[in-house]
Amino acid sequence: MLNERKKKILQIIIEDYISTAEPVGSRTIARKHDLGLSPATIRNEMSDLELLGYLEQPHTSAGRVPSAQAYRFYVDSMIEPDTLDDNDRTLINTLYRERQRSIDDIFLSTAKILSQMTHNVSMVLANQHSISRFCYLKFLPLDTNHAILCIVTDDGNVNNCVVEIPAGMSAKELEYMAGRITRMLEGKAVTDIDKALLDEVQAAVKDDRLLLSSLLHVLRRMTRPEKETFFMGGTRQLLSQPEFRDMEKVKNLLGVLEEEKVVRNILKSGEESGLRITIGSENKFEGIQDCSMVQATYRLNGKIVGTMAVLGPTRMQYGKVIAVMDYLHKYLKTILNS
Repeated sequence: MLNERKKKILQIIIEDYISTAEPVGSRTIARKHDLGLSPATIRNEMSDLELLGYLEQPHTSAGRVPSAQAYRFYVDSMIEPDTLDDNDRTLINTLYRERQRSIDDIFLSTAKILSQMTHNVSMVLANQHSISRFCYLKFLPLDTNHAILCIVTDDGNVNNCVVEIPAGMSAKELEYMAGRITRMLEGKAVTDIDKALLDEVQAAVKDDRLLLSSLLHVLRRMTRPEKETFFMGGTRQLLSQPEFRDMEKVKNLLGVLEEEKVVRNILKSGEESGLRITIGSENKFEGIQDCSMVQATYRLNGKIVGTMAVLGPTRMQYGKVIAVMDYLHKYLKTILNS
């Protein structure tokens, strides 16, 4: 257990290092912070913190830097999320309004906002079927024997296939059938179109076997395991951080970020955890073990809508990152509910 004086000195070192990326010395602490302690006393406390594993001393500096253990203690016991100011909130609202033509646009904007406001890599994995709702069904005649069956969802996606029209069925009958099925399914979340609903649809078109087979095929295709869309931004901003002047670290990191499948697995590994912060070697995926990741999974009506994460150096502004992600969560909930 750390006493209050050690905790205060450790917090100062962590926050100064996050701010400056420069090792922190005892004289700097005594000069900048009114602790009522001499540099010698602060130096003794820092030596104890180093022995306890909370501080490290770079070879070329008399100052100390926080260890991964220190950041973990800071995140678990000291941190308080920042409060976004009016300028931050206005910027977020403006960036979202710039392009909101589809669900993809919303999540692309989310990735851009995350990277722009945290100056790190942002990653967003969106489960689109969690939020897609059935809009309408329509038949588009091709010739006397065939039509295109189209099912449109509220996110602008169109599922379609060519169907054979039963002999003697008129365009009006097709239109009537499409309207009847639309009324049964309109506004339903795609993930809620279950066997019971499909049975109702089947009963509505049971006399038209050819159409029934095609229709059920398209509906079942829509309700398969969720379609995931991946967005990423901010790699250049991350590489401008002083921690990544080491080319070997850069190569390892880029090797991970270039493999979308690996990044998806990283995001999915924490899907059930709510807000999750992993630091340094706590990241089990090789290539990001010099980094920290703040990750959050969000739900709408009990279903996972998406997972967003910020990947950066262990010296990231954890309070700012958490505040941005919390605000984005509330904003996204409002947009998607509407």
